[in-house]
Amino acid sequence: MHQMKTGFRLTLVGIMLSTMTLLVGCGGGDEQAADEQARETAEAAAQEEVASREAQEEQSEPAKEVEPLDVRILVSASIGSDRRLLVEGETNLPDGAQVQVIVERELSRVRWRERVDVEQGQFIAGPFGPGSGLPDGGYSVKVELSEATVQPRAVQQRIGEEGEYLTGELITQSRHGLGQIATYTTRFMVGNQPRESRGNAELLQTP
Repeated sequence: MHQMKTGFRLTLVGIMLSTMTLLVGCGGGDEQAADEQARETAEAAAQEEVASREAQEEQSEPAKEVEPLDVRILVSASIGSDRRLLVEGETNLPDGAQVQVIVERELSRVRWRERVDVEQGQFIAGPFGPGSGLPDGGYSVKVELSEATVQPRAVQQRIGEEGEYLTGELITQSRHGLGQIATYTTRFMVGNQPRESRGNAELLQTP
């Protein structure tokens, strides 16, 4: 009987030790999870603080002012052996800027147009006219800087997203309400003895 009681007590002690071990193990797991959670919270707070500081630094930086661009365009034209018009231009518009060149015969209002890019301050368009060549008479040549919305990003940054940095006597409002554009117009007379035409115009003699 005494041996049975001793065995029972040993068994009971073993159960109690096992239970304590489980409790200790569980407690250690909770402490580890709590440590990990605290570390993650601290890291998140640090990242948030860094992001907030960077945002404040960006806001504190003054906005860069863009110098206004006083647009200048100069156009020359020549008549080839095929009696068609070649238009060449010089401008201070940024490289990559898209300009549209329009040639119109004053008598018939027939138009020819071409879109070209500015390269190193210059552009070339044409030749303009029918295959049979341009009849004698007066012609207007218009060079128009397209709206900023269709310009390359680098050009937009220079002239403004609505052309707001463009200045000078060549600046007008876009017909489509898309901001400011630049327009230059000149006139030429074609032929050795051209018909009379309004205003002054450079005479382009045919070959």
